[in-house]
Amino acid sequence: MPDGAMRETDTGPSAHPPHGPDVLCEQARDLYARALRDGRVAADAPHADCLRPFGLLRADPAGERGWLLPAAPAVALPRLLADIERRVARHRGRAARLATAFEPFIRAEPVPDPDSAAAHLTVLKGVPRIRTAVRQALADACEELLTIQPSRPRPRLLPHDEPWRMAEFVARGGQPRTLAKPPLACAPPPRTHPLGPAVDGEARTLDELPPCLIVLDRRVAFLPADAHGEIAFEVRSPALISYVASAFDILWRLARPLYREDTPPLPDQAVSPVQLEIARLLTEGLTDTDIAGRTGMNVRTVRVHIAKVAQALGSTSRTQLGFLISRSGMLERHPPRRFPPDR
Repeated sequence: MPDGAMRETDTGPSAHPPHGPDVLCEQARDLYARALRDGRVAADAPHADCLRPFGLLRADPAGERGWLLPAAPAVALPRLLADIERRVARHRGRAARLATAFEPFIRAEPVPDPDSAAAHLTVLKGVPRIRTAVRQALADACEELLTIQPSRPRPRLLPHDEPWRMAEFVARGGQPRTLAKPPLACAPPPRTHPLGPAVDGEARTLDELPPCLIVLDRRVAFLPADAHGEIAFEVRSPALISYVASAFDILWRLARPLYREDTPPLPDQAVSPVQLEIARLLTEGLTDTDIAGRTGMNVRTVRVHIAKVAQALGSTSRTQLGFLISRSGMLERHPPRRFPPDR
């Protein structure tokens, strides 16, 4: 019978289960024990074929035909073990040859360390793949969302056209913190969160910010890899995420609240009526010279008033001052004052 063939010698209630030629079944063991006890068994005995592949039965050349003699166990076992060892040696030789053949390829392409940063960095190409990865990470997050929103529409990594995803994150107890670019000096302060009206989280602003960032639960981060928003990095290295999140925290401490309601309004006596009107003209985009001409003052006096308004609001730059004036709400609490016509 060829190697690997299955055999079934009996049928009926005590049917012999099929097995390969390298299996010494229970019926074969019983037959071998009987052959050792009786000194021989009939050649046509049931399950004799199960013993022949092991060399446990052999024909009796000097005896009667139709009988088989058992091989001594002390002789049969070493022979069988030696055969197994020869097969093992053949497989080991094949394994050694394969290892030698693959050695140049392994040297040419080293396996990355699973603990290295490269093993935790995935390049996401294409907007659909980026959006899918961000959606999945947002669905798995439930603690913290750190974002930096660019002033331009792209690249934007969060699914802004699906506000319900952000609403679900907030409903799970997630706390968003967002850094955004300040609005234009002539624009009113924003009334809704940069991530959408469904988001109730803190938002702050700085004049200069990196282009874009998302950090979720400090376990995964997304960063743009090109200026068009079509390639992004998905980072899961704890060391890299800790570094990026620490940088965000530093910027957060330097930033100013984005919403008017985040900062109490200035008291009325903090700025004079003249300074209020200069502030109003400043938010309209007028230069110091234009304001001086509109108010009838000299440029130096106008600059002194502007400096006092900046000090009262805590502004450190001209662009920031226009934003803080709009955010404070002080212009809405006082009607405009009429200055003499331009001279």
